[in-house]
Amino acid sequence: MARDMDPVLKKCRALGLEPAYLGIDKKSNRSVARKSKKMSEYGMQLREKQKAKFIYGVLEKPFRNLFAKAQKMKNGTTGENLMTMLELRLDNVIFRMGYARTRKEARQIVDHKHVLVNGKCVNIPSYSVKAGDTIEIKEKFKNTQRYKDILEVTDGRMVPAWLEVNHEALTGTVKEVPTRDQIDVPVDEVLIVELYSK
Repeated sequence: MARDMDPVLKKCRALGLEPAYLGIDKKSNRSVARKSKKMSEYGMQLREKQKAKFIYGVLEKPFRNLFAKAQKMKNGTTGENLMTMLELRLDNVIFRMGYARTRKEARQIVDHKHVLVNGKCVNIPSYSVKAGDTIEIKEKFKNTQRYKDILEVTDGRMVPAWLEVNHEALTGTVKEVPTRDQIDVPVDEVLIVELYSK
């Protein structure tokens, strides 16, 4: 399985991203010595795409497939549809609910068959959840130390309005499909659309 093994803080610095968007509360002590050269239009578009891929942990081929799907959707703009589809990935929803410290950890939790969607075990991190879906951690894992530790860290994290969460029962519901305004990711999806439209 292909994985992105780049050092996280180094990549955050390169993309000008706050590590907090990845669920990491470390700060990088180094500052990026930027050359005064102006970034080209293509460079800006590429950087936005790399940001989106890095935040959601998606590699190039699945990202391109998602973009193709977003283009075919009849309602909404391609860029907004793409961001919504990324946000509705199962690993991202687990992260948003506060059942994982980072999206990478959420991916691992899904991979290890800890998650039920509508009562059925799903171990595909890219599985797309829908409005009305109920997501929960399997009963046998609910009382493990791992989830106690996770909830200690994520307890103060804001749960988006489109999700309903019960931290005692480790369950949650997708109330609605998120709009672009509800997705707090610093990515300019218009530039991604421009990049792929060339």
